[in-house]
Amino acid sequence: MKLTNMNGHEITDIFKALAHPSRVEILDYLKDGPLTTGELSDKFNVSRYAIMKHLNILESAGLVVVRRQGRIRLNFLHALPLQQLYNRWVSQYESQLASSLLRLKNNLEDHKGDLNNMENNQEKIAMSSFQIEQEVVINVPRERVFQALTDEINEWWAIRLGTPDSKFTFEPKINGLFYEDWGNGQGSVWGTVIYFKEHEEIRLNGLLGMQGAVNSNYIYKLEERGNSTLLKLSHQAAGLLEPHWEEAHQQGWNELLGKHLKAYLEDGLSVNQYSSCVKE
Repeated sequence: MKLTNMNGHEITDIFKALAHPSRVEILDYLKDGPLTTGELSDKFNVSRYAIMKHLNILESAGLVVVRRQGRIRLNFLHALPLQQLYNRWVSQYESQLASSLLRLKNNLEDHKGDLNNMENNQEKIAMSSFQIEQEVVINVPRERVFQALTDEINEWWAIRLGTPDSKFTFEPKINGLFYEDWGNGQGSVWGTVIYFKEHEEIRLNGLLGMQGAVNSNYIYKLEERGNSTLLKLSHQAAGLLEPHWEEAHQQGWNELLGKHLKAYLEDGLSVNQYSSCVKE
């Protein structure tokens, strides 16, 4: 079953956007965090107008997400289309041996890094913050997406802190809990609802796998696009953050919304069914 729903025009737009070295360089800068248009312009020996044209092309291709804060335009890297492109054109042709060797290489490097950093790990935890902005178009009506985000979250939410058969529940009301039940009175609260507007917006406060002195909030906004829905995610966290948490959550949201939620709503695939299709 086809799990990547990019059409030919979307793929062409991405390749065109990546064809200019300045646009690739812009994406490289945005990997380290959002930048204003002025901050990006200062990094190039071209006019601000030229940078704005590049940003418009990247935004049209879905590679940049723009959020406005007052008069400031913040540009965020949106990696989901690149992941979808990878799934369609690269991962299908990777050999089993190459994948296994790559995993082995990464595991060895990770363990080596763990050993080298054990002594100074505490020094790397410092006051910092991150903001993640993502968008995904899901080809079902807005009410259906909202239902999946609340009543049906156990069917597609793939990341679990407990056992593979633990159960997720979302209580659709103010102060309602989004939690994972491990059984025997054990579990984990992933978020508490602090704003709830049916079919339009949900705001939650929750650590999402982080721990310690951290404040973390995430927001879903749903906009109608004909018979489709534009789902906007905004995740902000601040406090004593470990260095890898931002990248882990960026990838986690890509996985949850861009793959599992989209496959569940468009193809009718639950978490286990999706995993089986990927393995095939």
